[in-house]
Order: sequence, then structure tokens, then C-alpha cells
Amino acid sequence: MTNQLKKILPHFVVFLVFILTSLIYFSPVLQGKKIFQSDIVQYIGMSKERNDFKDKTGEESYWTNSAFGGMPTYQLGANYPHNYIKKLDKTIRFLPRPADYLFLYFIGFYILLLVLKVDWKLAGIGALAFGFSTYLIIILGVGHNAKAHAIGYFPFVLAGILLAFKKRYIAGFLVTAFAMALEINANHFQMTYYLMLLVLVFGIVYLIDAFKKKELPHFFKTVGILVVAVVLAIATNATNLLATQEYAKWSTRGKSDLTINPDGSSKVNTSGLDKEYITSYSYGIFESLNLFVPRLLGGGNDEDLGKDSNSYEYLVKQGVPPAQAQDFVKNQAAHMMYWGDQPGTAGPAYVGAVVFFLFLMSLFLLKGNLKWWLIAGSILSLILSWGHNFSILTNAMIDYFPLYDKFRAITSIQVLLELCFPVLAILSLKELLSNNVDNTQKLNALKWSSVIAGGTVVLLFLLKGTFDFSHANDAYYRQQFDQMGLNQLMGSIKQDRMALYTKDLFRTLVLVAISAGVIWMFIKQKLKLNYAILAFGLLFLVDLVGIDKQYVNNEDFVSARVLDKPFQTSEVDKQILEDTGYYRVFNTQESINGASTSFYHKSLGGYHAAKPKRLQDLFEYQIANNNVSVLNMLNVKYIIRPNDKGQLYPANNPYANGPTWFVNQLKAVENADAEMKGLADLDVKTTALFDKSKFNNIAENTFTVDSAATIDLTDYQPNKLTYKSSNPNKGIAVFSEMYYPHGWRVSVDGQFVEEFRVNYALRALELPAGNHTIVFEFDPQVVKTGSTISLASNVLLFLLLLGGVFYQYKNRTSKED
Repeated sequence: MTNQLKKILPHFVVFLVFILTSLIYFSPVLQGKKIFQSDIVQYIGMSKERNDFKDKTGEESYWTNSAFGGMPTYQLGANYPHNYIKKLDKTIRFLPRPADYLFLYFIGFYILLLVLKVDWKLAGIGALAFGFSTYLIIILGVGHNAKAHAIGYFPFVLAGILLAFKKRYIAGFLVTAFAMALEINANHFQMTYYLMLLVLVFGIVYLIDAFKKKELPHFFKTVGILVVAVVLAIATNATNLLATQEYAKWSTRGKSDLTINPDGSSKVNTSGLDKEYITSYSYGIFESLNLFVPRLLGGGNDEDLGKDSNSYEYLVKQGVPPAQAQDFVKNQAAHMMYWGDQPGTAGPAYVGAVVFFLFLMSLFLLKGNLKWWLIAGSILSLILSWGHNFSILTNAMIDYFPLYDKFRAITSIQVLLELCFPVLAILSLKELLSNNVDNTQKLNALKWSSVIAGGTVVLLFLLKGTFDFSHANDAYYRQQFDQMGLNQLMGSIKQDRMALYTKDLFRTLVLVAISAGVIWMFIKQKLKLNYAILAFGLLFLVDLVGIDKQYVNNEDFVSARVLDKPFQTSEVDKQILEDTGYYRVFNTQESINGASTSFYHKSLGGYHAAKPKRLQDLFEYQIANNNVSVLNMLNVKYIIRPNDKGQLYPANNPYANGPTWFVNQLKAVENADAEMKGLADLDVKTTALFDKSKFNNIAENTFTVDSAATIDLTDYQPNKLTYKSSNPNKGIAVFSEMYYPHGWRVSVDGQFVEEFRVNYALRALELPAGNHTIVFEFDPQVVKTGSTISLASNVLLFLLLLGGVFYQYKNRTSKED
């Protein structure tokens, strides 16, 4: 028992260090504050109706009408029955957010290194190097929580795979199954997809090695075990996966029925996203060096320049008051420092000069499959992040590789590199501090790594004069400055960019020199092992935290009350809220790319990576061309727009059709193109179009709409809408709700009937003459089916866990006997 405690104690101490480090870095959480994350603020706006309904009734609505005219809440925080993996995840992430994600980075990477037989001390400092990688901190600052969540489970999944390939089949199976279940539960499928690319590289490298060593039976046995583990992990998340797949086809991630562009030209239709959209954020090839030198290209869009900057000095010399000059430098020039290839960035994907230097040493010190897998994964990650700057590979991946065209912002694939580099760095440090490699080889690796790292810094310094430090947006800014009489201001901003370039080159050179010095002293036995480990731990922290704090720090935290209600009620909102009817609001300032309106109203806009496709089409083809009739059929009663003085006001639209109405004519069109074109001059109050290629059971017809005919919304819940109709004639009722082909059950007087789609996006129903009660209720079968699969899979996984633990215990007991 004493020996067991001695083995566990170091890991327990590391566990406590990770907790304290996470809380210290995000110390405002201890005061009850929350980090202000721009994307999470938008999420709060989008999910407000769903959350309010849950708080009031205790039920999940699975549908919201507060965004995009209506959409499922599958990607807006919906909770599903029997999601026990989510409960496990919350247990692991027990710290306040975002300290919980930083802790997850640490503990996952630590476990991965332990599986790789790295000593606990090195594994501990390695986890710090990974967790404080600048990109991983920056995504927490902007609110990419799901992305951080998924990345945090990367090392757990890889640990399980490695255990299996080490012939620890039971442990490998169980760790992989649970880790993969947690990874999928994180609900960022783009990150999980990238992880699978890294695993694919792993498989290819190890397959080649197995072929050479004639160990193919072991390879395929291990792959089979892991496939079963992944399938089980997928099954435990069945509800979310099935629901997301269902919605994805209806979203902008699915294939459009339209074959023409808004201007009438032929449309290149794919089942995924547009290439230009996918690669709009592409890493510059030269920009990749900011992995080694953080602000080589200016850092990010919010650099703190201060009074020592050239921009500040120039403005003061031009007679600008110091306070005004300081405000300009802080709020405008700071956003202009980045001069890379991307439209903009929150900060550099800096892995650390020290980590990068140790990575270089791994090229000379490490051998075997692990090295080649990690290097191959890093290279693939780097090249794919270049996007349109390396279009041969990027286009091939988009055109031919399954699902690659479903994701945008491909720069984020560098997360694979940001995982592989620290692993290689720690493995090389392990070799340097061990007796496995002779000193001659260590010194040779140190020499060549120092030459490459130091030579790169010196070369970049010598090349400084060849760069013009310009960004694509500079021409616009220069025009603005010239109009203000500040003709040389753009030049001062370029000087500030150059200053950051030079400063960080020097910083990197110093860190490399210190790292090389520590290694040299250890090899020459002038520094003891523990002091060398401590020195690198401090170097990792000084290097990475020093940069991280420039992008995510205590100033980003606000009181919980502010974040719980991030959108203050404006006078415009107050005026609209006086109307207690059922209607939609269109904010022209947000268009369909903001969720502040969704926080208070049923909005036509919203903020989401996968918008409802048909609403997006209506905006691009009709609303953007000022087709007000489309706003009318969507029941947009208030349009928020600026007046002559630039002040926002709610323009009342008296022509909004209301929640539902009877039409005189139901008219067939050949296809989606004709339906969209037909909306351009359609009287939506009297006529409805339907696509007969999709609804061939519907026939054209004309109807008499009696002046006494009425149909009204009498009861509203996000997932249940009740209407009362009175019409002496049969007729077609059109509802100002987005048609979604899954999950909605429609009944007339308790009898289920079929709805159909009209006007490209709306619901319609044929009603018999007389008085009727119509109920639309969202009760998605996908949730029921998925929950059943999930329950069975969770039970199976738990039983396998108990079996595995019992087997290991019995096996250990028999060995002791």
C-alpha cells in the first residue's frame, strides 16, 4: 500500500499544480467574474428563447423562433436524454470556465506523455507547454469554447490508441472508447475531423512499419479493436450526431437546390461550402514563422502599442492632444498592426521559441515510428493551413477528400501541429536528460539546432529591409488619414509593425540562447537533472505566458451579471417590446450576422456557423435586393434602421402578413430556381408558389377567400404553435414559419395531416371549410431514436468498463500469487 501511495503521490501533486495554475491564470473567476467572449455573447443571444423556455417549464424545446425565422436548437445547447457522457465531461471539467478548459489541456497532455513513458516531472512541464500554446489560449479569449473543448480531449484519444498499439488491448480499448465519446460530445466536429486526419497519418506510418517487421496481424487486430471502440463512442453520442446530420443537410453546409446565382449566372453547386468561403482564412507561408517568432507579422488585431509607439509620437508632433493620441493608438492603430495574408486574426499561433527549439532537436535525436508520425502530421497540418496559398493540395482535399469541404477557417488545422510540436519537444528533452544518447550526439544535435534556430532569426533580421510591412487594408486607411491631414501616419504605423518584428526576433534569439545554454550546462554536468527540468519549466512559462497575457488577461473579465445579460435594452428594443403581438424583427445593422436582436425579439437574423440554407438564400436573392414582400411573408413587422441623423429607430411595417393567412391561388413552378425567381414580383398575400418537383402530390388550385374568413395564432410556445381558423370555404393557409421537413407534427382537430412548403421557405396547409384547431408541434423522432441508441451504448460501455477493471484486478492478483 505504501509503494502504491508513493507512485500516486507525484501525480496527485501535479494534479493540484494544474488546478492552481489554471485558477491563477484566470484568477478573476475566483471573484465570481466571467470572461467576456465575443462568440459566447452571440451564443447567449441565439439561445435566449431556448434557455428561457427551459427555465420556465423544465423541458427542452429543440426549436427556437428567435433566430433566422426559426431553426432547431441542436447546436444551441440542447440537452438530450441519457447523455451520460456529458455528465462525465462536466465532472472532469469541474473548475469555473475558462479555467476548466485550461485544466483539460493540462491533464490530457500529461496523460498522453505518461503513456509515452515520459517521467512525471517532464510530463508536468510538457503539459504546461501545451496548455499555454498561444492559439489555445486565444480561442478561449474569443469564445471558441467548443473548439477548445474538443482540442482538450485530443491527447486522451491518442493515449488510448497508443496503449492499444503497445498491446495493452483492454486499456487501449476502454481509454479510446471513453476519450472518443468525450471528444464527440465536445460537439466541434471540425476539430474531431482534424484529429482523425492525424490518426490516419498515424495509421499509415504504423502500417508501413508493421509490414516491414511482419507484424500485420497485430496491426489489424489493434485497428479492429479501436474501430469497435470508436463505433461504441459514436453510439453513445447518437442523439447529437443524428440530429446534427439531419440539420446539416438543411443548413448552409448542405447542398442547395438552386442552380443560379443572385445575378442569374450559373451556379457551381457542391454538397459542401464554397471554396472561396472555405479558404477565406488561409495562413501565409511566410506567416507560419510566427510559430517561432510571435509577432513577426504584427501579432493580432489588438496589439497594445502604448506611448512609446511611433504612431503616438507622430500624432503628438502634429498637435493632436496626448489623450486623443493615446486613444487612437489604443483603439485604432492597435487594430492595424497585423500585416499578414489573412483578413485579420486575434493573435499568432505561437507554440513557443523554446518548444520550437526543442522540436528542432527532436529531428536529430529521435528515431522510430513516433517521430515520423508526429513530423508527418505536423507537415500535413502546416501545409493544409496555407489554404489558397498552396492551392494544389487544398483544392485536391476539397474536391476529393470526404467531408473536407464541410469546414471553413482551415487555418485552425494547425491545432494538430500545436499538439505534435510539444510532444516532440518533450520527447527530445527526455533524450537529452537521459543516458540513452551519448554526449557527442547530444552536442551535435545542440549545435545544428542552434545553427538552424539562430540562423533563421539572423536571416529574418537581415531581410527586414526587404519587407514593406503593408496589409491589404492599408490603402483604405491611408485615404482616411490623408483626408484628416495626417499624411505620414500610415508610415508611422508601418514603423510600429517593424518595431514589433525586430523586438520579437530579439526575444526569440534570447530564449533560444538560454535554452541552448541550459542544455549545454547539463551535458557538461554543470547543472543537475532536477534544476534542468525546473529551468525548462520556467522557460516554457516565461515564454508562453508572457505572450498569452497580451491577448487574454484579467481585463477580459466582467461581472457575471454583465455577461448573463450582455445586450442592454435599448430604446429601440423598449419601443418594440411594447407590442405584445407575434411578429419578427429585422435589424439592418446586423443583417443576418448578429444575435443581439435575437436576445429580445423573434429575429430574422442570427449568428451561427451553419445558418438555415433557405433563409440565407432568401436574403441573398431577395432581401438584399430590397424585396420587401419577402419581409412581409416572414411577418417582419419592425425594421431597425438608422434615420437621417444616423440614430436607430424601429420602422413599423404595416404590410407584414402576420402569423398566418389564406391565399387565393396555389401556383406550381418547375423547380427551386423558378420558385426563387417567382418571389421577385409575387403578391405573397394572395398567391403561394410551390415546387412541384418536390411536392408532386400537390395540385394547382384557386380558392375563394371570404371576407369573414379568419385564422389566428392563439397560443405560442417555441415548439408548439396553436391556431384557430374559421372559413366557410376550404382553403390554403400559409404560415410565416420556416418549413423544416423533420420533427414537426401537424394536426387539425386532433387528426394528423401533412404540411408542405411554399414560397421557397414557408409552411402551408390545406384546410377544409369550417372552424378548426391547428397545432404544429416539434417532437423530433431523431431525438427519440438517438436517445434509445445512446442509452443502450452507455450501458454497454459501463459494463465493459466493469469487466475490464475486474479482468485487470484478477490478472494482477494471479501474478502476485
